[in-house]
Amino acid sequence: MKNLTHLDREGRVRMVDVTAKAQTDRSAVAQGWVTMAPATFHMIRQQGLKKGNVLETARIAGIMAAKKTADLIPMCHPLNITHSQIDFFPDEPGSRIRIEASVRILGPTGVEMEALTAVALAALTIYDMCKAVDREMTISDICVLKKSGGKSGDFTRDGSH
Repeated sequence: MKNLTHLDREGRVRMVDVTAKAQTDRSAVAQGWVTMAPATFHMIRQQGLKKGNVLETARIAGIMAAKKTADLIPMCHPLNITHSQIDFFPDEPGSRIRIEASVRILGPTGVEMEALTAVALAALTIYDMCKAVDREMTISDICVLKKSGGKSGDFTRDGSH
């Protein structure tokens, strides 16, 4: 296992110094699932909730979350994200929606946390907009599917999707 970079020699928390790191093209893709009652799934698909278009609202929340990650996670660097995209993949037989977030930057550090945060906030937005009709929804399996760029190289999760 690699050393933890957010700790100094005395075990104190620190923000990693990325000043000398090269500006490279970096990207990350993360996913998560929101599982719900079949009736809730159909209401979302038919845009039948009084609060409005659930998925478009969740898309905006996810993009905003990616841009605000450094405000939410203490040791994350504020980043000038060059691209963020949120996509939804409805699974009618499972009565669930897979959320996928991709984030890209030309910078000195990766964007995995931004992609994960985007998925989490998109999922929470779906829950918030639908909780009046389904409090038993679950948010699950938020993970990085792949990342590219940087010194550590590329990563692709086995069996992604």
